[in-house]
Amino acid sequence: MQKAREALNLGITEMHIVGGLHPSLPFSYYTDMLRALKQLDARLQLKCFTAIEILHLAWLAKKSVQETLTELKAAGLDSLTGGGAEIFRKEVRSAIAKGKESAEEYLDVHRTWHRMGGRSTCTMLYGHVESLADRVDHLRQLRALQDETRGFTGFIPLAYQPENNEIPVTTAPTGFDSLRTIAVSRIYLDNFDHITAYWVGLGLKLAQVALSYGADDIHGTIVEEHIFRMAGTQSPQLQTEGALLKAIREAGREPVQRNTFYESVKVHGAAATAENTDAGSKSKLLEQNLATA
Repeated sequence: MQKAREALNLGITEMHIVGGLHPSLPFSYYTDMLRALKQLDARLQLKCFTAIEILHLAWLAKKSVQETLTELKAAGLDSLTGGGAEIFRKEVRSAIAKGKESAEEYLDVHRTWHRMGGRSTCTMLYGHVESLADRVDHLRQLRALQDETRGFTGFIPLAYQPENNEIPVTTAPTGFDSLRTIAVSRIYLDNFDHITAYWVGLGLKLAQVALSYGADDIHGTIVEEHIFRMAGTQSPQLQTEGALLKAIREAGREPVQRNTFYESVKVHGAAATAENTDAGSKSKLLEQNLATA
């Protein structure tokens, strides 16, 4: 609650909340958390929980996935996160995330949420022990579910961070591999509106280049991020609004602030200068989706 109050004072529009599978916290902890956050500001969009967390919460509540999602939605859940997809192939999942939910379970959680009218993102973790064929199969299954439900707002390819992980890799994801993965994703996922170049994993400069390789979103300023930092990424903890606007304009695109569902909040326009936007951003770090028009 304290973090939410601090972030709202900075002008954020979304809280993205994911975590581990806590062994003892009751289901009511999570519904109470959602309600309390919504009471702080009803406009705050709550994008919470990965598929494996939903399965865990269903087990805690002794309810079906649909019943669990219905209760979470009533408590204030606006959108599901796409994290935890990893690579769908069974053999790869067993090698990098033994015991995690299956590809079928991941997709079914999102399918259920979409059928309830909910929206979510989806991801793919690349650059570890998977093959290129595994990546294509992963994209194929995401595209098939999107054809079925049209519930995904966007796709976020995530580069594996080897620095603080125990999975041995021969070659970590290169900049070229990341750009190629984004480009192939944009071509293959023809039923997705948005492809994200996640600057936290790529670095802002490569994310900027990715705007010319099929990506139309470089994510938000991000006040506080833990997962990639724990994995060893050297990217900054956050970016100022001015830095993101500058990167987008330098790539020849027009910056647009968007909310969780990629609805336009503010069109910044290509003509404004980075200097003008930086002055306000030094005291106002926004958690926002800055997608390109």
